[in-house]
Amino acid sequence: MTAILTGGFADPAPQSAHAFRALLEAMARPGRIHTVLGAEPPAPLSVAAGVTLLTLTDATTPLHLAGAYDCADLRSWIAFHCGAPLVSAQEAQFALGAWEDLHPVTQFKIGDPAYPDRSATLIVEMPELTATGARLTGPGIAAEARLSLPETAAFQANRKLFPLGFDVILTCDKRLAALPRSTKVEAN
Repeated sequence: MTAILTGGFADPAPQSAHAFRALLEAMARPGRIHTVLGAEPPAPLSVAAGVTLLTLTDATTPLHLAGAYDCADLRSWIAFHCGAPLVSAQEAQFALGAWEDLHPVTQFKIGDPAYPDRSATLIVEMPELTATGARLTGPGIAAEARLSLPETAAFQANRKLFPLGFDVILTCDKRLAALPRSTKVEAN
């Protein structure tokens, strides 16, 4: 029980502000990797994914847990620290898991023409996150960026749906990067 009560922000106001700023910067500058601190969530959740959940979810943001992330310790931690209701993939505003556990990604909301913002954001836990690999271009990227992605085909298909589509936050250890639906992805 004690583990569930710990691991949140020790000083919520400044820590959540710093985390929110890092997440905004990541979305505004796709492919740029940011380091975040402040959360100590239960395994298998990374610090970066924990910070993301603490910052972006609350009792009004439906969350889907996939694969190994749908476990009792994590469910209890989220209930205590965020209060996010846990839902099916089709109902989720946020979804958390390893890339392979989130498949098929077509099951997540992509918004609709009148409300493209009513789409899902996928929080993808990665085994590594580096500024190498797929070539990224588009809004927020001066020339190009590189980012280690789990694949390119799904992101290319998602880009073709723009302004609809899902957004992605990639997390690994204390690092995160974002891939908004507006980003053009090319294989290395």
